[in-house]
Amino acid sequence: MKKIRLVEIKSEIGAGARGASLGVDAVKIAALELGSKYFKHYQAVEVSDENHLLLEHVNNPHAKRIGGISVMYERIAKTLGEIIKNGEFPIILSGDHSNAGGTIAGLKMAYPKERLGVIWIDAHADLHSPFTTPSGNVHGMPLATALAEDNLDFQINYPDDKTIENWENLKNIGGISPKIYPEDIIFLGVRDTEDPEDELISNNHIRNYSVEEVRSLGIDKVTRESLTRLNHCDHIYISFDVDCMDSAVSRGTGTPVPDGFTVKEAGDLASRLVQHEKVLC
Repeated sequence: MKKIRLVEIKSEIGAGARGASLGVDAVKIAALELGSKYFKHYQAVEVSDENHLLLEHVNNPHAKRIGGISVMYERIAKTLGEIIKNGEFPIILSGDHSNAGGTIAGLKMAYPKERLGVIWIDAHADLHSPFTTPSGNVHGMPLATALAEDNLDFQINYPDDKTIENWENLKNIGGISPKIYPEDIIFLGVRDTEDPEDELISNNHIRNYSVEEVRSLGIDKVTRESLTRLNHCDHIYISFDVDCMDSAVSRGTGTPVPDGFTVKEAGDLASRLVQHEKVLC
């Protein structure tokens, strides 16, 4: 069994609402109050952030603070590469979800010739690009960077040259693009999407197990089916966003969505999936 290495990434420059950087310490404080020794037992490495950019004027309205996010991708990828090289299992405690794009980049760079599957437990598909985003928040784009997907068929924005340069860097970090393929993605609980994302999901036949479907089929069946669908992949990354849970439960997120998972359902999904031998992060 591999040694667990915690990775703390308190970056929140990809989000539209403030506070995601506080999530890591909130989890640790909650564990302390429950009497858990988890964070004493496992050592953590912290990835430095670029949150000072929150105090500066936004120059890239279609991909806000994308220059800083490009820096974060590089740092996250480098950190994960070192952890995997040491034979450790990274568990990432993150700020906003743009950081997941850096995570996928780091995992792919560690295993450039092997296929990476992604199980995305989230209320959102995060498949926007600077060309399609209605908000400009890069936390809605990490899977698009991993897929190297601009989705120009649904273009509504015309980003400036600097934004496009940084976007290309996000897609091509490590010299590998794309890093994953649509058939290697499983969505669990995705329920708040826009038309450009819906078209990508439909056209690429990306499997999305709705909250209702998970309850109907049962968590055991859904986790088995999900892992079977990714059987052709060499490795699997599980990304868990707190807004996968119902907005009545996950009140701390900046993007709450109703009709989500309960705490128990979310916990059961994550714990069942992480036991699979191909899961590496």
